[in-house]
Amino acid sequence: MEYVNLGTSGLRVSRVCLGMMAFGEHEDRKWALDEGKAEPIVQAAVDGGVIFFDTADTYSHGASEEVTGRLLTKMLSRDELVIATKAFMPMTPGPNGGGLSRKHILSAIDASLARLGMDYVDLYQIHRWDPNVPIEETMEALHDVVRSGKARYIGASSMYAWQFSKAQRVAAEHSWTLFVSMQNHYNLIYREEEREMIPLCADQGVGVIPWSPLARGRLAGNRTRDGEQKTVRAQTDAFGEFLYTDAGDFDIVDRVGEIAKERDVPMAQVALAWLLQKPGVTAPIVGATKLDHLEDALAAERLTLDDDEVRRLEELYAPHAIAGH
Repeated sequence: MEYVNLGTSGLRVSRVCLGMMAFGEHEDRKWALDEGKAEPIVQAAVDGGVIFFDTADTYSHGASEEVTGRLLTKMLSRDELVIATKAFMPMTPGPNGGGLSRKHILSAIDASLARLGMDYVDLYQIHRWDPNVPIEETMEALHDVVRSGKARYIGASSMYAWQFSKAQRVAAEHSWTLFVSMQNHYNLIYREEEREMIPLCADQGVGVIPWSPLARGRLAGNRTRDGEQKTVRAQTDAFGEFLYTDAGDFDIVDRVGEIAKERDVPMAQVALAWLLQKPGVTAPIVGATKLDHLEDALAAERLTLDDDEVRRLEELYAPHAIAGH
């Protein structure tokens, strides 16, 4: 496993980040695994050199953070782990139960740390942009989280490039903590981030840690062109159905399949290898509900596609509406 800096920060991370969203049972995530089933997958990731793990308070309504904390602290020392979590989505009743107000951020970090059983997280991320809160209030609150020792670094997730740039400018003007990472929606099917966000991050030294690198499993073949849904997640993931609605996406899926067949590797390895080779990408956030999902991610980190394969994978892309913000 290769280790790289997260952007221009001093934080070293593995080039594969294990997404913990699928761990921790909850009625809203029928594909999620309980702790016992999650443990061998997480152990295999650790054995493969993964030290970077991403969760969020909203995943299985806190159960993911609980499982993350219990499992990882058995496998590695806290100093070896890089733990990322997120806040924004509603977690308690009432009008202040979510968002990016000072009130919610300071409550959310304490709640996340309690579930994780940790004194701090390495990367504390805003899960989305909050149009109802002045960005000055959000950035100052995040700075205070870092100054309090409850987070080492801060990051952001899907938003427009102008919003991210505004947040960074506000922080710089006040000598507050800057974002070191952007967790955005990026894969072979959805490449709109190449227009503005990724060039912005590359220019400003911000690490890119894409979510949904396999397009909710489409790039691994969990759905067919005629509508067959081959996995529980494919059958129950309403957000995934919302994200990808273009019938032409399956032309790209088919192309991934062609190259995977030529390489004699699973489709997931090809799609992940493409993403790992893209300029600016630090570490895709890979979900896994089976050991072979994790094995594909580890193998993709060692797979290099040639220029012709990259051209063939990219040539079918058509512009998409913005999705995931």
